[in-house]
Amino acid sequence: MALTALQHKIEDRTAVIGVIGLGYVGLPVACLFAHSGFTVIGIDVKAARVEKINQGISPIEGDEPGLAEMLQEVVAAQKLRAATDYQELQACDVILISVETPVSGDHKPRYAALKHALRDLGAALQPGVLVIVESTIAPGTIAHTVKPLLERSSGKQVNRDFFLGHCPERVMPGRLLANLRSVSRVCGGETPETATTMVALYRHVVQAELDPTDCVTAELVKTTENAYRDVNIAFANEVALICEAVGGDVWKVRELVNKSPGRAMLYPGAGVGGHCITKDPWLLAYEAWNKIPIRLIPAARAVNDGMPLHILQLLEETLEIAGKELEETRILVLGYAYLEDSDDTRNSPSEVLVTWLREWGAEVVVHDPFVPEYQGDARAMAQGCNAVVVMVKHTAYQNLELSTIRAALATPIMVDGRGVFSAEQAQQVGLIYRRVGQG
Repeated sequence: MALTALQHKIEDRTAVIGVIGLGYVGLPVACLFAHSGFTVIGIDVKAARVEKINQGISPIEGDEPGLAEMLQEVVAAQKLRAATDYQELQACDVILISVETPVSGDHKPRYAALKHALRDLGAALQPGVLVIVESTIAPGTIAHTVKPLLERSSGKQVNRDFFLGHCPERVMPGRLLANLRSVSRVCGGETPETATTMVALYRHVVQAELDPTDCVTAELVKTTENAYRDVNIAFANEVALICEAVGGDVWKVRELVNKSPGRAMLYPGAGVGGHCITKDPWLLAYEAWNKIPIRLIPAARAVNDGMPLHILQLLEETLEIAGKELEETRILVLGYAYLEDSDDTRNSPSEVLVTWLREWGAEVVVHDPFVPEYQGDARAMAQGCNAVVVMVKHTAYQNLELSTIRAALATPIMVDGRGVFSAEQAQQVGLIYRRVGQG
């Protein structure tokens, strides 16, 4: 099928769309295209997830406005079905790949899931299909990994037998559908004609700008924007540490700094988590690592990765005020997801903190209203604890009655890693209170 024929099928919504990977990105993407009138076939290696989706039940917990209802609707309308067998993709005209692309301990891309998907897709790839990688990848990955592997596994040639592009997602848990609809996208194609076809496709679900470009530019844009955010969070965190050292208050400093034109200082906090920001800076730097000195990205990563340890140090200092040693305490950690009002625990700073607390001899109780294994009554979990550490700014925690938490604690200590409360609120109920960034 030539691109012109595919464009006609996209225009009248008769193109069948395949989505490989039905997680935080793939599932809402599949739902949106199905909701807009396309027939969508989703592929996932997890049979339990596939079964849930085919029953119209969202496997994604947390507050995701509209997703559960949309999934139920498109499954009932037979516009979306899921499977584990890649051979189902033989019916597809467009295939989107949304699998995890983590980095290893030495900061190199780990493309096992992506390579697995490309190999299995190759056996099912039909002539004329447009393949779009939505996963975030290092600059050069389409050219050096995706293109040769897909050509080898399919026995077909790009731009002759199939077409290839990269359109990185720009979503955040808690706003998946909203982000997909309202945030602009970069459509990188192996050729300008491919990029134009991608714009026509995404126009059915994206209400914001769609910018056609080449693949390496799309790869650079996505990794750069997340590295930019990581560096700016690191700056806020370092200013917070300085404020603590000199007796300042980063929350007040931030407020006043941002009154200056052109300033937009971010919030400091207990660490950076999630699948994207913790690894995308390393993806950005990967291909250039041995060609130029990379200084800022590693420094920012070190600052942000060090924040859970800093929270541990604040806790230890605050316990000393009450005459307590860390190894003889029971600590309640509020929040285990990496993001407020989400169930996403990938690269959670709380996981790092909890591991260290236990290694240092503390007994740890964890609460999170969105993570099934940690759900329960926060006040009941606080009973008999020597301190509470706030690691996530869940709405449920913002609405907590501090007096009830104070009454349950054996030792009235709170360390606030997200600025959920104020010193005044804590003092009113008799808590010994430390907040990150406040001396």
